[in-house]
Amino acid sequence: MERLFLSSGQMAFFSFYNVPAGTHLIEVVAMGYFFSPVRVDVSARLHGKVQAYQTENRRLLNELVLEPLREEYYYEKREPFSPMALLKSPMGLMVGFMVVAVFLLPKLMESIDPEEMKRAQEEMRNQPGPSFANLLQGRTS
Repeated sequence: MERLFLSSGQMAFFSFYNVPAGTHLIEVVAMGYFFSPVRVDVSARLHGKVQAYQTENRRLLNELVLEPLREEYYYEKREPFSPMALLKSPMGLMVGFMVVAVFLLPKLMESIDPEEMKRAQEEMRNQPGPSFANLLQGRTS
């Protein structure tokens, strides 16, 4: 197998000698381009008569001239920076929720009746706080 590397726009010519009878496949590998493989049938009965077919559309080729079907793009273009994409991410949603909580919760606390606030604070003081000892006692009983 021989390889020839060409820059874009260059042409290459090949000659093949002593090709055995049978079916052969010619594949062109060129960075940035896609070529259709070509099936070449060399006849043993007709003294080396050659017929070439494109494998993509099974079209008989009168001349063995290969041209790229399309350009290949190996890399995807990077998406541009978007502030909305940042806000839609899970981390952006968590940060947004925390910012809202920091600014709205104090406003909600101000709107609570002062007598109701004192009563809630008293109830919280009277409740036993969670401690390591209480947790251990709760598990043993």
